[in-house]
Amino acid sequence: MFDRLQSIEDRYDRLNELLSDPDIISDTKRLREYSKEQSGIEETVQAYREYKEVDAQLKDAKVMLEDKLDDEMYAMVKEEISELTSQITELEDRLRILLLPKDPNDDKNVIVEIRGAAGGDEAQLFAGDLYKMYHRFAEAQGWKIEVMEATTTELGGYKEIIFMVNGAGAYSKLKYENGAHRVQRVPSTESGGRIHTSTATVAVLPEAEEVEVEIHEKDIRVDTFASSGPGGQSVNTTMSAVRLTHMPTSTVVSMQDEKSQIKNKEKAMKILRARVFDKINREIQAEYDETRKTAVGTGDRSERIRTYNFPQSRVTDHRIGLTLQKLEQILQGKLDEIIDTLIMEEQSELMQRAED
Repeated sequence: MFDRLQSIEDRYDRLNELLSDPDIISDTKRLREYSKEQSGIEETVQAYREYKEVDAQLKDAKVMLEDKLDDEMYAMVKEEISELTSQITELEDRLRILLLPKDPNDDKNVIVEIRGAAGGDEAQLFAGDLYKMYHRFAEAQGWKIEVMEATTTELGGYKEIIFMVNGAGAYSKLKYENGAHRVQRVPSTESGGRIHTSTATVAVLPEAEEVEVEIHEKDIRVDTFASSGPGGQSVNTTMSAVRLTHMPTSTVVSMQDEKSQIKNKEKAMKILRARVFDKINREIQAEYDETRKTAVGTGDRSERIRTYNFPQSRVTDHRIGLTLQKLEQILQGKLDEIIDTLIMEEQSELMQRAED
């Protein structure tokens, strides 16, 4: 482990030199690549340097014990050794986690797609609740949200809402939300007080840059049409709405949120690129997923991942068997306890595989 850490620190120092090189500074592409690489290993290097500093202090303290010390000084040095040993253990654990394989998409912005599924109006209202939950969670993280497309219902829910979350590490936390979310509650339209079960699906896609997924214009069919509102009625006479079809993958994106056809096409391309990138990644991952069963699941969108039970104010994440009596807090966007537990479960599994 320490040979690898030293190699990472050496690379970090070399990147510092490269980022000061005038030839690199003038080359935008290489500058971006090296800056990204350095940023990706900075936390590991800082933790390793802290480890080396604490380790040196521990060695010095142990040497002091060999000297003739009075009782008071001896007790002080013994206490310092105990504290430093504890720090060393904590830093070693942290370094093992930092050396685990990282998802290359973790630092990316994300595009989230929420759709009401089984349950009609109640499912669409629940889709709205999930959107509010993620919006509040994003605000607490200091991230920004931009709604890209939304199809509302008369009752105030969403048949579909697509939004972008801009912020460092957005994908690293929100990726665990992929899947089917189930709600159990008495709908406001239910006069008999019966509990209904409805579902909404959540898809979390890492934002894809043009250099990561190449989409050729010749592979895209562009259709334009007039925007429509609830019920399908036309809301304007201009052909501002855009439908993009990526023919090689049969991926379709429609966008009518903006009044400008150009802006709608730009938004649609962003979503299209993310969906194609996600499709390619999932095909690569599929064979790997066949050979393993993870504690946090595969991220398949048909997989039921969580139940929100209103009568008992209970939220259960089925992937890790976590149940919390904190429904209101979670719907207010306080998702940290769930997401942090999912992250720890995945890290534990990765560490176990690394040891096998």
